[in-house]
Amino acid sequence: MQVGAVRLDVQRGTAMALSVTRAARTAGVPEQGVELIGRAHALGMEPRTATVDEHDAAYLHPGRSVLVLLRDVGALRSEVLAAAAVHDSEDPALRVPLEKVGGALGEAVASVVESIPLPGDERLTERLVLLDSEPRLAALAERLDHLRHAHLREDPTWWRAVHAEAGKVWLPVAERTHPRLAGRYRHWYRTFGRRLDRFEDLV
Repeated sequence: MQVGAVRLDVQRGTAMALSVTRAARTAGVPEQGVELIGRAHALGMEPRTATVDEHDAAYLHPGRSVLVLLRDVGALRSEVLAAAAVHDSEDPALRVPLEKVGGALGEAVASVVESIPLPGDERLTERLVLLDSEPRLAALAERLDHLRHAHLREDPTWWRAVHAEAGKVWLPVAERTHPRLAGRYRHWYRTFGRRLDRFEDLV
């Protein structure tokens, strides 16, 4: 049974890697950049393949973050797309250490990752706004993927906190950054707000 589970993990990870590569080429990313993004995706998957259950939303997060950027925004610098694959704003145990990012992908990618502020930062809005536009887009896309799967975490206290922060910080920053991402943030914020209201009615 365990062998089958591992095989399924490999298949899912491989399928996502192919999707990322295909989307990058379709978006017009140069081949050298496609190769960098592929290596970044593999690096982002490393802490997941050993510790994350195949059904956990966190498992495919690195690839989904890149796909949000490629499909909703378009081709950015390959270093920024690579940074989106190794950054994780929610799960410290799944973050690739910065020195490992630099060693495997180069200091340009590590610099982008290092520049992205984490949720809970007292200066989160300011730091996001002061980011260059492409790293800000990477931060927004990566965080959006976590928010899209927030309903899978059975922690109402966390739900309220992430919803409040999204309305105060992430949605306003998205609205001043990119219309497509802003639309997706608005949809999530409304939908999850209704879910919270229903939950409050039940307790």
